[in-house]
Amino acid sequence: MPAQDPGADIEAVAQTLIEQPLLHSASIGVVHRGQTFIRHRGAMQSGKPGAPTDATLYEIGSLSKTLAGTLVANAVLEGKLGLDDDVRTYLQGDYPNLQYQGAPIRIRHLLTHTSGLPNMLPERANTILADFTDHRTPAELNALYAGYGKADFLSDLHAVRIPRAPGKEYAYSSAGSQLTAHILERVYGRDYEALQRAFFNTAAGMTGVTITLGDADASRLAVGYHSDNPVPTTPMPELPWGASGNVKATVPDMVKYLQFQLANGPVVKESHRALARFDDESSIGYFWNIVAGDPLTGTYYAHHGGVPRSQCYIYIMPKHDLGIFVITNQSGEQTAHAMEAAIDTLVERIGARNRR
Repeated sequence: MPAQDPGADIEAVAQTLIEQPLLHSASIGVVHRGQTFIRHRGAMQSGKPGAPTDATLYEIGSLSKTLAGTLVANAVLEGKLGLDDDVRTYLQGDYPNLQYQGAPIRIRHLLTHTSGLPNMLPERANTILADFTDHRTPAELNALYAGYGKADFLSDLHAVRIPRAPGKEYAYSSAGSQLTAHILERVYGRDYEALQRAFFNTAAGMTGVTITLGDADASRLAVGYHSDNPVPTTPMPELPWGASGNVKATVPDMVKYLQFQLANGPVVKESHRALARFDDESSIGYFWNIVAGDPLTGTYYAHHGGVPRSQCYIYIMPKHDLGIFVITNQSGEQTAHAMEAAIDTLVERIGARNRR
């Protein structure tokens, strides 16, 4: 029925987004009751015509973690690993530091950000990111990660100190998701990117999702802006494995991801299972933030992604058979707030339509 078509609402929300200070362009992908909608608005480069397209490759930042979580859920269902396994089972060498007073870091602690690992390795990255909006931050990150590989990460992992018993306290850790990717490589005996590509191509038809870009694809990577700097900035540097924040995808591929999530097959169902509860409304699954208690939205699954020149959100709302992906090619203090407001408006309008 036309009254149920949210296309006009999506266009209005996209237009509102690009009218925000500093936001040049936005792309939105929505799946609602089996229908798919994609809208691109604005100009990729300030002052130059040219909106993003379905071919534009975006950096989806920490949404990458939900793909890693899905792969772990699949591994659990295949009996390849267990949530309560000590992570050191899958590490070569001795890591007596990856425990606290005899309590080891387990797989579930990596997935729920309760391991006690730092946000980033090397530790210097955390100092740089503490002043995220400083114009020097992208270049400093690039310099830090130039030539920083898997062996460097594992070497730095030896020096980590776990400050409390794992499983007790939430502390966001991209290092934990990097370690998760290493464990998946050990379990399957395959490169993480190859594992990711094969699974999501087969399970969700996501043919263009990638971590490393070939020369042919580099020209399709979205231009982006950091903070209030009017000059386009560089892509997020490549991290070891890339599972914490290096995935690139088109909006059509992310729409396929929304469809895959809403279909709620066995792997998705497992990945959405709460592994740690923080209060009546907040829990976390396989890297998925789970929010309950709102009668309008019902229980939903969400994640934010951010790199120095892009921010995005994904929301999965089974109550409304609704999936939303929003991305913009700017990353600053107010970007996430602007996108949250846009998504709230969209959900309210779609929720109102569903009640008619």
